[in-house]
Amino acid sequence: MSASTSHIHHRSLDDLRVGEVFSTQGYTLTQADITSFAFAFDPQPFHIDAVAAEQSIFGGQIASGFHTIALCFRLFIQSGIFNNSSLGGTGLDEVRWFAPVRPGDTLRAEVEVISLHPSKSKAERGVAVLQYRGYNQRQELVVSFYGNHYLLR
Repeated sequence: MSASTSHIHHRSLDDLRVGEVFSTQGYTLTQADITSFAFAFDPQPFHIDAVAAEQSIFGGQIASGFHTIALCFRLFIQSGIFNNSSLGGTGLDEVRWFAPVRPGDTLRAEVEVISLHPSKSKAERGVAVLQYRGYNQRQELVVSFYGNHYLLR
């Protein structure tokens, strides 16, 4: 089952179904986006220096993997699905990077509901485990991770 961001309504834990997949809008990363994020959070030469990046194993500047995680998360959160139910999260699991992301690449995320866990001690909340998969404009998987979201029921 799939839902586009234009058709997403606010959801609580009890409104989600295991196997449900949400697709986000895309975002095209500029060289300035990549450099700015990297200077602030991951200042490795192949992220911040185009000349050094050309001589790296990547053959050019690439986005920080942390940037790709943050962007996929942002795109999903901006869909508004959890605007009325989010209570934060308990962490990310199994982060994997599959392909470099370069200036001009457009990322989008598919977010699948993996499991739902109503709280045994706090009836008004629970945890949704979601798998985030980030794709570039060539439909290549570039990043994957699981997010554990605290949600109201």
